[in-house]
Amino acid sequence: MTKGPMMKRSVLAMAVALAAPQVLANDDAKNDDMEHIQILSHYDKLRTEAGSATLLSEEQLSEFEYDDIHRILSSVPGVNIREEDGYGLRPNIGFRGVTPERSKKITIMEDGVLIGPAPYSAPAAYYFPVTTRMTAVEVFKGPAAIKHGPQSVAGALNLVTRAVPEFSEGAIDLATGSDGYTKAHAYFGSVVNNVGFLLEGVNLQADGFKDLDGGADTGFEKNDLLAKFNYKMQQGEFEHTFGLKLSYADELSNETYLGLTDADFDATPYRRYAASQPDNMDTKHSQVMFSHHLKYQDVSLTSRVYRNDYERAWLKLNGLTNTDATLPEILANPEDEKYQRLYLVLSGEEDSIPFSGRPNFLTMGTNDREYFSQGIQVDGSAKFNLAGYKNTLSFGVRFHEDEIERKHFTETYGMKEGSAFNLGLDKVYTDQNTENTKAWSVYVEDKVTIDALTLGLGIRGELMDMAYQNTVDADDWQNKTTRIWLPGMSGFYQLSEDSGILFGVHQGFSPASPQQSVDIEIEKSTNYEFGGRFNDGVTQLEVVSFFNDYSNLKESCGQSNCGALEVGKEFNGGEAHVYGLEAQFSQRYPLNLQIDIPYGFVYTYTKGEFKNDRYTNFAQWGHVKSGDELPYLPEHQASFNIGVSAPDWRVSLAVKYVGSMSEAAGRSWDSSTDPNAPTGSYDLILEGKEVSAITTVDLSAVYELGKYGQVYAKVDNLLDETKIVSRRPYGARPGKPRQFTLGYKYSF
Repeated sequence: MTKGPMMKRSVLAMAVALAAPQVLANDDAKNDDMEHIQILSHYDKLRTEAGSATLLSEEQLSEFEYDDIHRILSSVPGVNIREEDGYGLRPNIGFRGVTPERSKKITIMEDGVLIGPAPYSAPAAYYFPVTTRMTAVEVFKGPAAIKHGPQSVAGALNLVTRAVPEFSEGAIDLATGSDGYTKAHAYFGSVVNNVGFLLEGVNLQADGFKDLDGGADTGFEKNDLLAKFNYKMQQGEFEHTFGLKLSYADELSNETYLGLTDADFDATPYRRYAASQPDNMDTKHSQVMFSHHLKYQDVSLTSRVYRNDYERAWLKLNGLTNTDATLPEILANPEDEKYQRLYLVLSGEEDSIPFSGRPNFLTMGTNDREYFSQGIQVDGSAKFNLAGYKNTLSFGVRFHEDEIERKHFTETYGMKEGSAFNLGLDKVYTDQNTENTKAWSVYVEDKVTIDALTLGLGIRGELMDMAYQNTVDADDWQNKTTRIWLPGMSGFYQLSEDSGILFGVHQGFSPASPQQSVDIEIEKSTNYEFGGRFNDGVTQLEVVSFFNDYSNLKESCGQSNCGALEVGKEFNGGEAHVYGLEAQFSQRYPLNLQIDIPYGFVYTYTKGEFKNDRYTNFAQWGHVKSGDELPYLPEHQASFNIGVSAPDWRVSLAVKYVGSMSEAAGRSWDSSTDPNAPTGSYDLILEGKEVSAITTVDLSAVYELGKYGQVYAKVDNLLDETKIVSRRPYGARPGKPRQFTLGYKYSF
């Protein structure tokens, strides 16, 4: 039975949920929940599987009532994030040093199924599920991620939706807060004539925390609906569960890529320029999934058939007419004579049509795209003894197809007296193309237990047929095929009942898109990890070191990191190394029989650097030399959680530190001054710029009203830190300011 968020909890269970930064996989756990990739153990057992697998439970997710996946993952070691809009609408998530840009280098799943709009053809995750309705978040890194792809260098993220309950239950969650924030969340589930069902809905909205020149909201509204049905039957020793999942989500957000100059940020960090007034994102997503789970003694088999459809139209500023200056150039040099007037038009201080000279109108681009992803997936496991040794065999096969259809166009707007308006001219169509991938994926892994040693050997295969077609020019097309096999090995040696060491090595890869020529290599790396664990039921400690050896580091351009002219282009980065250390510690201290103080600490050290010299036109690299650090990768990150928990109330405090990180790796180059450079030049606009270190404090409190429900209050960014979190896409951007929230929950 899945417990509602208001079910009464013991003091001990609450203390553990608040203290532990993670609870992890256990092969002996009951495996009857199709939403999870792995079923996860209780806090008081030593984990004996190799690889880094992290669970954030429903208790932990409800502790701070975050709607932002960035904030949720801040307590998971080895996660690197680039903030952008303050609400997590377009997440930028990486694991173990991979680029966080649009979360394109991690495999994102919901209930064990690929959920990105087009995970193979266009992996940038412009759609991300609403985390408000999730009951668990699972993170897999290292050898633990060998079962998941296509992105297998860094790892996988699985978002777990609410299971159909075994008995009638439901809940409502209502909240209001600063900047017009409101939340309405409700669900109800039951079983009727052996058919279980669950209905759930979420509405999130806010007016936004930025002040748009000329007025108007800068916020968003998101709706998310979920329906699940299941039917269980037993035939002798065979247990069957048939499932149907239907979901729909939409979003309207007045979000922009346009940031500020550094000087304007220092003066008014939450300002938005007048040129971004028309900017708007409109999205719709739907999913249909049929599933069947079969269990027979120590054998289980889960089959899924799924279809995701996603469409989005994002109207946003691309640039200005009658100039070759880009928006990043203008915002980086607003006082330069070449850019000064252009900056004044962006900020609404001058009109598009000057008293003399050529006009500078606003080029507004709508990136109109439609995606689908669909497939059939079968995952299984079996436990057996062979030659006197315990074996756990996991295997899976998936056929997946996804596609992106781009229908981009631009329109011309004018700026007059601080207001942007459409001139009514004809649309100009730009990118018009389709990319499609058909992929077979297979994996098999066997874990053998020999006394205190558990050794796992596995392999993953990705067999992809890709196609690109320019829908305007029939002669512009490409078909290509990629076949790759990725072996892995992992182990865990149990030193005692409470401690053990883990180790592993596996190969990971990231595919190139269908549009890219054969000159763009696939990204491939060999990844190592070594560490240890301790858990005596009171204290939990894990320390894991890792080293990722890239034979080729690859990057791709979207408008969010390269601008409107380079969308879809990819670059080879050559050899690179990423290495680091992940540590986490949690404990609880009982003040008395009624009150506990749970606390936990997570620390991540990461170092990433190029191991070759290379001249590129990539906006985050430029000319890189061996030893140059990877951009948007903080060397030090840490979080500390502490709380006070009693039977009827709790107070929790989270302190998060993210170290400084560079905005660009290399330097500008020019063949006229550098004889080794290729013919031409490249200006790396953010060369030498850094995002400063930032410390954020969040506070939450809950009071139980018994049978009348629960009230909660929280403050995000308690100290109201105001710093630049990124200068991409265009210009300096702030994080979310201090936000107060008051909420009420009731379950039945």
